[in-house]
Amino acid sequence: MSEIHYRLEQKRHLSGSFPGPKSAALDARRKAVVAGGVASSVPVYVADADGGIITDVDGNSFIDLGSGIAVTTVGASDENVVDAVREQVGHFTHTCFMVTPYESYVAVAEELNALTPGTHEKRTVLFNSGAEAVENAVKVARLATGRDAIVAFDHAYHGRTNLTMALTAKAMPYKTNFGPFAPEIYRVPMSYPYREESDIKGEEAARRAITMIEKQIGASSVAGILIEPIQGEGGFIVPADGFLPTLAAWAKENGVVFIADEVQSGFCRTGEWFASQHEGVVPDIITMAKGIGGGLPLSAITGRADLMDAVHPGGLGGTYGGNPVACAASLAAIKAMKDYDLNGRAQNIEKIVTDRFAALVEELGEAGIIGEIRGRGAMMAIELVKPGTAHTTKEVNAEAAKAIAAACLQSGVIILTCGTYGNVIRLLPPLVITDELLNDGLDVLCTAVRKAA
Repeated sequence: MSEIHYRLEQKRHLSGSFPGPKSAALDARRKAVVAGGVASSVPVYVADADGGIITDVDGNSFIDLGSGIAVTTVGASDENVVDAVREQVGHFTHTCFMVTPYESYVAVAEELNALTPGTHEKRTVLFNSGAEAVENAVKVARLATGRDAIVAFDHAYHGRTNLTMALTAKAMPYKTNFGPFAPEIYRVPMSYPYREESDIKGEEAARRAITMIEKQIGASSVAGILIEPIQGEGGFIVPADGFLPTLAAWAKENGVVFIADEVQSGFCRTGEWFASQHEGVVPDIITMAKGIGGGLPLSAITGRADLMDAVHPGGLGGTYGGNPVACAASLAAIKAMKDYDLNGRAQNIEKIVTDRFAALVEELGEAGIIGEIRGRGAMMAIELVKPGTAHTTKEVNAEAAKAIAAACLQSGVIILTCGTYGNVIRLLPPLVITDELLNDGLDVLCTAVRKAA
């Protein structure tokens, strides 16, 4: 296994109050020119980032437990990615693969065809963003099946474009006042073990969704089922065992394309290359982005050859899709994931986080505010509830999530919140973070949870 090298000292350091004067000045410039609809959760401006550390323009060093929302899996400036990008930009930055193609696009497709679940023949197309990948997966499913309906799930998040807003479940801030939305999108219940009204098994939860599909849509009208194997923005919801395999089996029986949205959960994040692999699910199409590009904009769909090749020439693509610089970064990032054994690293991170949170739950007792610890690999979360309701009414505690995130930031740790109800703290550290830095960040987080309790 290759050794990870860091440019920056992997240590938290605060030089004073923040946002500091340089960040404040930049924020004033921002407000004069950047649309207010673009929000940032952290009020400091980045000067450098490496490994598990982000430094701001005022000299503060923060522990990064967000990875730019699961993007900088190999760190924000991994030497392999940096070298590959430098080499590529010295030759050409763009030609458009649809005009004059190049080898790196083909090489990325070869990697994805090999890494994604299943031994069947596959084809890949490259795009720029997760939402763009999802849109194109839907296009393929509809064309290949000749059907229109797409099934999505409660708590889902698939993007901010018109079609992906329709697929996304949460209204604010993603959908409110942005309609009308794309038609032929249908929503069914997700398996959300912590908030099920009764102790329902994964297979039963899947049958509940399938019954709704068959009664309200009709199997013969469904082009595709679109699901995140672990839901991201919806709250890092891990469906009960058996839920995904049962849905996938029904889809296969009925000629429905099973699409796994692995934009956030892919590329070693959960301790496997893809979260689908934890239950042996082989999707017909997988959508990918975030961790795929080593920090550069890149996304992809990889699917069964018969589905992907059903689309007529020119029906898929885009000016920047599979940009050569992003492809170079992706190839270097994937190589680093293999060389660093980041699947093994994600499993180690899961153990550290789970052990720390389990001890905290025991310490806080029945009156605590932690409702559930969940996730896989380095995609972990705690759902927060009102004190003493964790095993009874499970009252949502979004206020605590907001307060904990703010307290962590004041101590130099960047964490993210999520969830349909805004009450989930999610951890997405770079997989190259050191144990020492991770534990320091968890020390700060645990202290913030104790104070919020």
